[in-house]
Amino acid sequence: MTDSTTPQSKTRVKSASDQSKWSMVGKDPYQMPLEQIDLSHPGIWQANEYLPFLERLRKEDPVHYCADSAVGPYWSVLKYKDIMQVDTSPHIYSSEPTIGIVDQFSEFTLPMFIAMDPPKHDVQRRVVQPVVAPANLKILEALIRERVSRILDGLPVGEEFDWVESVSIELTTQMLATLFDFPFEDRYKLTYWSDVATAIPGAGVVDSYEERWQAMQECLQYFTRLWNERVNREGGNDLLSMLAQGEETRNMPPMEFLGNVLLLIVGGNDTTRNSISGGVLALNEYPEQYAKLRSDRSVIPNMVSEIIRWQTPLAYMRRTALVDTELGGKQIKAGDKVVMWYISGNRDEEVIEDANKFIIDRDKARQHLSFGFGIHRCMGNRLAEMQLRILWEEIMARFHFVEVVGEPQRVYSSFVKGFTSLPVKLHRH
Repeated sequence: MTDSTTPQSKTRVKSASDQSKWSMVGKDPYQMPLEQIDLSHPGIWQANEYLPFLERLRKEDPVHYCADSAVGPYWSVLKYKDIMQVDTSPHIYSSEPTIGIVDQFSEFTLPMFIAMDPPKHDVQRRVVQPVVAPANLKILEALIRERVSRILDGLPVGEEFDWVESVSIELTTQMLATLFDFPFEDRYKLTYWSDVATAIPGAGVVDSYEERWQAMQECLQYFTRLWNERVNREGGNDLLSMLAQGEETRNMPPMEFLGNVLLLIVGGNDTTRNSISGGVLALNEYPEQYAKLRSDRSVIPNMVSEIIRWQTPLAYMRRTALVDTELGGKQIKAGDKVVMWYISGNRDEEVIEDANKFIIDRDKARQHLSFGFGIHRCMGNRLAEMQLRILWEEIMARFHFVEVVGEPQRVYSSFVKGFTSLPVKLHRH
């Protein structure tokens, strides 16, 4: 689902410790020429130094061309309205061959419906859409609440532990296993495959492209076995049964099947997981908002939207221009990479008032870009919101304070905006 969901071209992406010549870490965006700003390098995202870079580009060059980077030349789109224009114009800006900033060698490209244009995109998406239909969400709600309660009741009170591992990963992994009807005892394989699919080799999850490809093949073998068990079975309202029995998807070639499975794993895992952690961090950074939440829990559904805007768990999506076109007064050529920085659009003061503040009772909180817009709008957005709402309802029923007690560790990626650990302590009412 990313520039790294597929075995990429062999361009070695430097790890955080490499002090890559491309890194922007420690640099002042206001002290460098505009054309040298490169948002694609993961360093500033892991170091949490990206906001001033976005701010300068939004103000001075909102459709920005980076001619020289580790991933080649690309356009950055920084403003809310321009991002909306790109996202809702699939006839001008294509999702093929990939939605990641890195181009793959063709023999390694994994097709998946998020990286397809109509009509094929629409047909494949329609097959799995029922899993997040309102009727199915209603069924899932009680199950999610039961699991959230069990997870929260098992946490140590007054002792330091890692929120990412014990809550964010645990809850989303259990949910994924349910959506796929995946063997529950093997559910951590889903977390691993999701992490591997979006990881930059050498940055902590896998050491090489070969190791990643091996993990992807294991994923394909496991899911192919489950597929074979379900393809001739009647019914089943899990994602895998829907793909196996869908008229338009039952004859997918293996790599397309793997691509769609990984898309659904990453989509169901990374985004919700990182919003669960991001919400805890945001409330600690804005104690007056935490006080507001304690005094009025009815604000939780609105707060969930604000958390998703504030965190923006996927920082960008990439498109490829199909024709010569103009955007924000800039001439974009057919074949150019165009990157929509959702994280920047979500901080655009021209559209979102006080966009740099975390405000849980914000007016029109759902007006964010985190789920994308148009035909590729996140399919599981209602499910993500429901998981976060239930989690916060149950947290507030039990705990006065989820206190962050150490520095969060962030993912080395310019795509997945997330956390590898968040040390916390729980305090009861």
